[in-house]
Amino acid sequence: MARSHWEVRGIPGVRLLILLLASSALVPQVAGAQIQGAAGKPGQGAPADEPDTLKREAERQAEGQDEKPIVPDAEFSEALPQLSDDMDAPLETMTPPAQTPAEPVEPIEPVAPVEPIEDAPPFDATGAEAEIAAPLTPLSAFDTTPIAEVAAVNDEAAVEIRYATRVTGLDEVGLEDRFRDLSALEDGDGVAANAAIIGARAREDEGLAVRLMKSLGYYDATAISTIDQTPQGDRPVTATVAAVPGPLYKLGAIRIDADPTVPPNLIADNFKLRTGEPIDAVRVQAAEAAISVALPQNGYPFAQVGQRDILLDETTRTGDYTLPVTIGPRARFGGIRTEGDAVFTPDHIDVLTRFDRTDLYDSRKVDDLRDALIATSLFSTVSVEPVKTGEVAADGTEAVDLLVRQSKGPARTLAAEAGYSTGQGLRAEVSWTHRNLFPPEGALILTGVAGTQEQGASATFRRSNAGRRDKTFQIIASALRSDLEAFTGLTGTLAARVSYDSTPIWQKKLTYAYGVELVGTSEDRFDLSKGVRERGTYFIAALPLFAGWDQSDDLLNPTRGWRVKLNVSPETSVRGAARPYARAMVEGTAYYPVTDSIVVAGRARFGTIQGIERNDLAPSRRYYAGGGGSVRGFGYQELGPRAPDGKPIGGRSFNEFAIEARYRFGNFGIVPFVDAGQVYEESTPQLSRIRFGAGIGGRFYTNFGPLRVDVATPIAKKPGESRVALYISIGQAF
Repeated sequence: MARSHWEVRGIPGVRLLILLLASSALVPQVAGAQIQGAAGKPGQGAPADEPDTLKREAERQAEGQDEKPIVPDAEFSEALPQLSDDMDAPLETMTPPAQTPAEPVEPIEPVAPVEPIEDAPPFDATGAEAEIAAPLTPLSAFDTTPIAEVAAVNDEAAVEIRYATRVTGLDEVGLEDRFRDLSALEDGDGVAANAAIIGARAREDEGLAVRLMKSLGYYDATAISTIDQTPQGDRPVTATVAAVPGPLYKLGAIRIDADPTVPPNLIADNFKLRTGEPIDAVRVQAAEAAISVALPQNGYPFAQVGQRDILLDETTRTGDYTLPVTIGPRARFGGIRTEGDAVFTPDHIDVLTRFDRTDLYDSRKVDDLRDALIATSLFSTVSVEPVKTGEVAADGTEAVDLLVRQSKGPARTLAAEAGYSTGQGLRAEVSWTHRNLFPPEGALILTGVAGTQEQGASATFRRSNAGRRDKTFQIIASALRSDLEAFTGLTGTLAARVSYDSTPIWQKKLTYAYGVELVGTSEDRFDLSKGVRERGTYFIAALPLFAGWDQSDDLLNPTRGWRVKLNVSPETSVRGAARPYARAMVEGTAYYPVTDSIVVAGRARFGTIQGIERNDLAPSRRYYAGGGGSVRGFGYQELGPRAPDGKPIGGRSFNEFAIEARYRFGNFGIVPFVDAGQVYEESTPQLSRIRFGAGIGGRFYTNFGPLRVDVATPIAKKPGESRVALYISIGQAF
């Protein structure tokens, strides 16, 4: 039989394939011989260097040194199993051909199958595998105490790493202070539990530095952080954030994509960005905000500013800016609608407006209406927004209604206030108010006064916004017992008053008031003609008038400007005979800011009573001076002429002067002051015998006004006068 060679010279891998096939169950006797010859031990696979062995065997065969027979083709084909033509038939069992006796092959010990954990016995007596097979512990049973807290409990002192923060590259673009305000490294106060936390903070500050630089137009900015050991000093670690701003990008072409407006330059005049300016994020946002504010203030209530687009050019370092703006219809004020739990009707809401229908829409006036509604304190929530009506006027403007969404709030208030001053003593006042007992805004106010020198009660009906915004109508009934050094009295008053007043949300340049008073009072007085003190009853009718001009910058705490107040009250006193007379008083105040924190304030006040003798005038209608609202340093009503029994007797004229320097730091202030004044028997105020008081005060500024504490002393003190006077109240002295 011809000898066939199953190899390709120079390609030993082919013979390796044949040998591997021969090592299978097809030719076991050949496989055994080959394996034994290659590995040196029957029954085991070829070693790792089998390719080298086969290569050497092939070389020996080529030289005629190999005498082992090659498996003939016919024998090999006969050993292959017959394949069925049916592709879906099951595979047949391959029966190995008859083998010649060969050396026995050591049997391979079988490997036991791996049993499931839940069925396997424990490894040892400790039950380790049984523990693995046990059900998982519920999450609620785990101890969730943070590791840091456990460490803090177990350790005497927590481990800390102190580090220093170093910043480079930001100072040259003016961002270092801003960076340190926002820095995570700075926020950690130079202390961290481990180095990983320092690294995390530093990486966060890298992004912060890049964002800050890009906000100024440095769009190629980069930053990198490093952590270095610095053994010397009390901070062994230094975290450095190195920033590189790169070139500055500037605005290129600027395009506002919007429909025409009236006037045509409305958007352009309010958009402050210009070509060639740095692309500063703050300035860009401010310019866009100016448009979004200006359009609703000039007749465009539904205007919307879209999303900007800035196209950067890395070559020219410029950015072309495009801003879409939807202006909406130009509008005028229409009617008023309401929704929700109504407190006011549309008619009363219309009283609170500061615009007329058909006026061009202005969002500032809408905001003012909302503030006026809030100031009534009758709402828990209230909102005002424009609503389209579709009604177009001849000039092309569309009428818009204002939708007021209302929700009732508590209408009752219980309030109290207290004060103290030397000479006047303690005074406390408690009031109960129902602000809408008689809608709309018809309030009932009940007040009680208790003090060292005053006790009384009053009831007031008040109609706020009576036919006009901030116009108030009041009817007052009161009873008061006074026990003052100048006189004692029992007084009943019935009065009506109409006033047009300033409010914190609308400080008016001109205010006024007028009314009528009917007073019945029983008071003691010193009769100079008889030289005795006696009690008398007086009936007084008065028509008080008031006018005020205000050019100051703040109603409760002015820092610049001036004010003038004028009071005139024609009166008639009836005690046996009717005696008409007139009381008048004028007051001027001025405020001048020396610096941002120091304001110099001054006051001058004069009063006169014309047409009646002092002895015929009820003591409560005379003028007095001294006290916290008058000349500080003196007791209440202490200045002026005195009766022979030493008590103040009052006068028909007076003058007062005051100057103070208000120094404010934060919510606190210090106020040194000098006051002066005097009361005169004459009907015209004089400039003689003026007394002075000096002192210093403290201020605590709150959202409802300053809390005032003043301490003063009279200059050139006279016998019987207080050495020190103390005044505590709310609000500035003037």
